[in-house]
Amino acid sequence: MRVLVVYCHPVPESFCAAIRDTAVDVLKARGWEVRLLDLYAEKFDPVMGCDERRGYNNQAPRDPALKPHFELLNWAEAILFVYPTWWYGLPAMLKGWLDRVWATDVAFKLPAGKGRIKSLMTHVTKVGVITTCGAPTWWSVVVGQPGRKTLLRGMRALCARRCKTFFLAHYLMDASTPKTRAAFLAKVRARLERF
Repeated sequence: MRVLVVYCHPVPESFCAAIRDTAVDVLKARGWEVRLLDLYAEKFDPVMGCDERRGYNNQAPRDPALKPHFELLNWAEAILFVYPTWWYGLPAMLKGWLDRVWATDVAFKLPAGKGRIKSLMTHVTKVGVITTCGAPTWWSVVVGQPGRKTLLRGMRALCARRCKTFFLAHYLMDASTPKTRAAFLAKVRARLERF
């Protein structure tokens, strides 16, 4: 299985980095081919400019910096997102990556007239999310978990019809302890063994 790990956190020593490293180790130990995309390390530009937006419905973006990202999406059979939940949703960097990379003629085709969008991501059969969140579980649910819905409903809709998904979150991250973090990494290992 070919898995793309999309990692988004600006701080190299963050707990998200420990999650990323644990995930990559488990997936490689399972014999999966893993490619890591670290959005901050590569200084990905999440800003969609005027010309790119004007042409968005007509063709894939022409920015040559996006070509390797398009190739990664075409290569992947599974995608694992690792990021912190900020203000209940995705970091701006990750949202900008979705805006610019999951684009027309890359992730989907728009119909000429009325009709359904045609997915170009049906080769992706698994999507996972591992995140951290400062809020408690109950409040995240009350707010509606927008990050979870964006990835596991919105983006998943472009993947294979029977695409399997999972979501893991370390809630109350701001009050976490070495014990809660170690327990969460154990959950990450166990869940990825079944991914």
